[in-house]
Amino acid sequence: MDMTICVVWLVLAIISIAAVVSKSSKRSNASDSVVTRPPPPVVTGIDLLKFLHALCRKDPEAAMMYLYNKLGSIFTLSFLWKRVTILIGHEASIPFFHGLESDVSQGNFNEFTVPMFGKENGYAVEYATRIEQSRFFYDSLKASQLRSHVDLIRQEVEEYFAKWGDEGEVDLKQEFTKLLMLIAGRCLLGSEVRDTIFGEFYTLFADIEEGVNLFSYMFPYMPVPVNNRRDRAQMKLTSIVSEIVRSRKRCNRVEDDMLQRLIDSRYKDGRPTTEGEVSGMIIGLIFAGKHTSTITASWTGACLLTHPKFLGAAVEEQKQMMSKYKDNIDYNILSEMEILHSCIKEAGRMYPAAPVLLRKTLKEISVQTREGGEYGIPKGTTLAHLVMLTGKVPHTYKDPEVYDPDRFRVGREEDKIGGKLSYTIFGAGRHACAGESFAFMQIKIIWSHLLRNFDLKLTSPFPKQDWSKFIIEPKGKVMVSYKRCRMPAN
Repeated sequence: MDMTICVVWLVLAIISIAAVVSKSSKRSNASDSVVTRPPPPVVTGIDLLKFLHALCRKDPEAAMMYLYNKLGSIFTLSFLWKRVTILIGHEASIPFFHGLESDVSQGNFNEFTVPMFGKENGYAVEYATRIEQSRFFYDSLKASQLRSHVDLIRQEVEEYFAKWGDEGEVDLKQEFTKLLMLIAGRCLLGSEVRDTIFGEFYTLFADIEEGVNLFSYMFPYMPVPVNNRRDRAQMKLTSIVSEIVRSRKRCNRVEDDMLQRLIDSRYKDGRPTTEGEVSGMIIGLIFAGKHTSTITASWTGACLLTHPKFLGAAVEEQKQMMSKYKDNIDYNILSEMEILHSCIKEAGRMYPAAPVLLRKTLKEISVQTREGGEYGIPKGTTLAHLVMLTGKVPHTYKDPEVYDPDRFRVGREEDKIGGKLSYTIFGAGRHACAGESFAFMQIKIIWSHLLRNFDLKLTSPFPKQDWSKFIIEPKGKVMVSYKRCRMPAN
């Protein structure tokens, strides 16, 4: 990992945290609370120098692992006048995920998403409204609703890969980016976008995605070119979605898609959702789902194609599915694909798209280590839950650096034994991701099709994690050669 990327990572940690926390420090002094319990160990002196050395020689994950091995699952990094307390593992992270909003808040850490998704939803509105909007997502993505999406996703997948030749070479990451956007257009936005203006929507959405960068995170409202393109795209996309909403209402047309469910949603006081709220929520939902699914699907491919044992097991499972159900795939059949599910889950454990989650303490809280130690965290402290290390602690996961999907199978289930917060790539607790089941469903449909219809080989080197990105993805291209090879249905 070169020095530039390391410096960028450190600058992101220092400046973004300082910028966010300073907004609240004007209203309250972080030192005005009296901590009644001993504080976590602070990284200083030689440990700090070794941390910086490891960071610049290797990567953030290795650098943090050094501190974890040295100081344990809870420790504090001090940057100038700011404190960041690191939490790793199930026990240490309980207050982070299950604490009340009045104790542990998401604060302004997601302020950069407001220009991306609009001012009527998400982190632009008060907490109570945001929670109700989250309920809309959960209601729309529960199992009974997901069942209706299986055929639509399968149709998109089959049509997309039908355009491949009998053999060739592709960049899986790029292919999945396009395909998952098509799936989003079909399942989330509906036929008005998918069948008419999808190209325009895709282009505008790419400009929204450019808003996920270091500069825009720190200065989301500064009028620089990347932010200006993002703002113009957001306004245009909002206009497109709002017109679809108005058209459906004028014609009394009801569709079976996520957009319709958000249109039909009601707040507890009976108020309907507005056009602006629906537009922002659907753009945010596409953004969240597309990134995580693209990255996890790409890592799944890279891992499977470099581990013949698990590739063979996944292929054999598909043969069994074909023998039992022929070409049929529905929600229940997908649920039986336990090997493929474990392969996807293991790729996510090893290579999470969001390696760090942030919160801020609004009052003193207590955190405990696995060994029973207890620390007091002062009011005004930034908390950082390390997803990337929580999935690799050796007391939970045997040989955590090894790709081993069997760790999630019946008989081992290391994540369940380790505790509910041992696998957090989709968040957990009060802020768990509503789209986890949808993400697994679409990735399983994609990979079941690929395994049934193609002989695949990874032709590029196994990718490294791209720590220069805000959302961590495989670095460079994931080149795969393919040869069409239809699996018999008997």
